[in-house]
Amino acid sequence: MDGTGGGKRAVVALGGNAIIREGEEGRIDQQFRNTRISLSGVVRLIKEGWEVLITHGNGPQVGNRLLSNEMAHEMVPNLPLGVLCGDTEGAMGYMIQQSLVNKLIYHSIKSSVVTVITQTEVDIDDMSMRNPTKPIGPFYSKEESEKLEREEGWRFVEDSGRGYRQVVPSPYPIDIIEIDVIKSLLGMGVIVIALGGGGIPVMRQPDGTLEGVDGIIDKDLASSLAGRKIGASLFVMVTGVEKVALNYGKPNQKNIDKMTVSEAVGYLDGGHFPPGSMGPKIRAAVEFLEGGEGGEGSGVIITSPEGLSGAVFGGAGTTIVKD
Repeated sequence: MDGTGGGKRAVVALGGNAIIREGEEGRIDQQFRNTRISLSGVVRLIKEGWEVLITHGNGPQVGNRLLSNEMAHEMVPNLPLGVLCGDTEGAMGYMIQQSLVNKLIYHSIKSSVVTVITQTEVDIDDMSMRNPTKPIGPFYSKEESEKLEREEGWRFVEDSGRGYRQVVPSPYPIDIIEIDVIKSLLGMGVIVIALGGGGIPVMRQPDGTLEGVDGIIDKDLASSLAGRKIGASLFVMVTGVEKVALNYGKPNQKNIDKMTVSEAVGYLDGGHFPPGSMGPKIRAAVEFLEGGEGGEGSGVIITSPEGLSGAVFGGAGTTIVKD
């Protein structure tokens, strides 16, 4: 991937599971440390003259908020999922914003950084509202998940051999309410953090007003939409693995260095990328590269936090390109 800036715009999507690593308790000091690691490659992009929109997941974080809800429901009123999404947008935005500002100071880069609490429009008739598929929160054993299904009515799915996770509705993003604000800030040279957790899902009422929806937007699909709307030429998804793989977690696992859109679609249709893990990332990459109202994207990279800088400037990670 060409690492020259030249006024180009990049979307960097930080995965929630890259900020809380597998095997960690999710303490805030761990999240800050992982965030700082994830931002090293972002700083290099900024130094090379890229305008950067940073998005992030919130699956583990909002899942923990839901768990706190259940544990404290006899003491304080429960909060709906949309409010918890807004809560994590602000808290994680603060963490990313402060970490990035400190890195910019260290590198003597004078740039402003701001977090935009973002709402994402969805269709209330989206089929996922009746068929939850989005994994959030910590991993549970089979016995623990079955107990929570019986006692709390939660729904679970097995996640890539790592355990069981709660699943919630994940309607498809059709618009981003604050996109004009985001574009204006980027045009002013501001580094923007937005679409935390894919944004707070909202629906349009007949009179044009907005109403919250109980669900979680896939942050990669929302980031892809944002990238097209702002005319980004680079879309980077930072996740828990260095490369996309076929037969992930199996003896015949095969890492992929580079693939075309057609190859990606073929693998996706062939069931290589499950809907609860890598599937939405591949779909987001394809949609970004196929373009839209914001123009055609030119490159997508999927990699780990440690591989970000090398992926953009040295060929690490998995690159997806047009045919």
